Amino acid sequence: MPDKGERPKAMMQRGTISVHLVEEALVVARQRGFDIDAVLTLAGIAPGLLADATARVPASQYAALWIHLARAMNCEFFGMDRHPMRPGSFTLMARSAHGAETVGQALRRALRFISLILDDFQPRLVREGERASVVLTETGEPLRAFTYCTFWLILHGLTCWLAGRRIPVTAAEFRCAEPPYTEDYRTLFTHDLRFGRSRTRLEFDAAVLDLPVKRSEAELKSFLRRAPANILVKYRSNDSLTVQVRRRLRRLDATEWPDFDRLAGELHMSPSTLRRRLDGEGQNYQAIKDSLRRDLAIRCLSEGTNSVADIAERLGFADPSSFHRAFKKWTGMLPGEFRRGSAGAETAVPRDDGRAA
Repeated sequence: MPDKGERPKAMMQRGTISVHLVEEALVVARQRGFDIDAVLTLAGIAPGLLADATARVPASQYAALWIHLARAMNCEFFGMDRHPMRPGSFTLMARSAHGAETVGQALRRALRFISLILDDFQPRLVREGERASVVLTETGEPLRAFTYCTFWLILHGLTCWLAGRRIPVTAAEFRCAEPPYTEDYRTLFTHDLRFGRSRTRLEFDAAVLDLPVKRSEAELKSFLRRAPANILVKYRSNDSLTVQVRRRLRRLDATEWPDFDRLAGELHMSPSTLRRRLDGEGQNYQAIKDSLRRDLAIRCLSEGTNSVADIAERLGFADPSSFHRAFKKWTGMLPGEFRRGSAGAETAVPRDDGRAA
C-alpha cells in the first residue's frame, strides 16, 4: 500500500471479476465430476464465496482458475467445445499470428487455427466498407453467452496486443438469449450487446486490419508468460461513460472524490444529463464509487501490508467497522479472512514454458 498522499494507481487499474463468471467457467467441470473445491482453492478462491451472488474476485485469481482448470480438464476453453483446446493451443495460435505483417493477416491466421481446433463453430473475418466483424458459423443450438464471450476474450486480447492498442468493439451480437448477468461482458467488450440475433458476431473498425504488427520475440514471450491475466484487464472497454467516470476517480484518492454535482461540472454536463446517461448504462454514481472501492480493497488486501484500519481510511470509510461490513457484503468474508486466504494462494503466473490458458 503506498504512503499517504501517493495515489495507488497500479492497484486501481487491475479490477475484479464477478463470481457469476467464476460459476460459468465451472459449468462443464461440474458436469464431468471434477473436484471444484480443489480447483478453486488452488486459484486462491474460497469455495464458499460462490454462494454470494454479489461477490467478486481479483482478476489474477480468475486467471489462476483458468490455468488450473485448463490443466485439470486438458482444455484451455473450459471444456465448452466437443473438441478440447489442448494446453498450449493459445501459445501456438499467438505464435502463428505473431509472424504476420498486418493485424488483418494475423487475425485471419488466428481464425484459421481456431477453425482447426474447435468443432462447434467456425469463425471467419468479414470486411464491409468501414466495418469489420468476426462472424461465427454455427449449425446446432445457440451456445451460452459465456462461451461466445470467452472466445471473444481470447481473440480480442491477442489482437489488441498485436496492434499495440485497444481495439474498440462497436457491437456484439449473440444467437443466444440474454443471460441474467451481463455487467462484466459490457465492461470487457461494449455496452452494445444484442441477444437473440440470427448470428453471433463481434464488430469493430475495419481500419484496424491495416495496422502493422510490430512485436518482437521477447515481447511475445512476455505476453505469453502473463496470459491470461493480461487480457482480462488491460483491454477492457473504454467507450462508456461509466468507464470514463471510473478512470477519472482512479486518478484521485477516495477521500478526494467529487460529489455528483461537481463531477457533472467536470464532465461539462448538467447533473440531470449525467444522471440520465448513467441510468442508460444501468449505473449510478454511488454504485460506481462502491465498485471502485471494492476493487481497490481487494487489491490492497491481496498485495499490500497496511492494516485494515489504514485501508479503511484510505478508501474513505468513516471507521474500520463500516469497512468490515462493506467488505463482508462484497466478498462474503471479513477483510482479515480474505487477506489470510490470499496470502496462502498459489500464484497465477504460468510456468516458464510459455503455456497460457
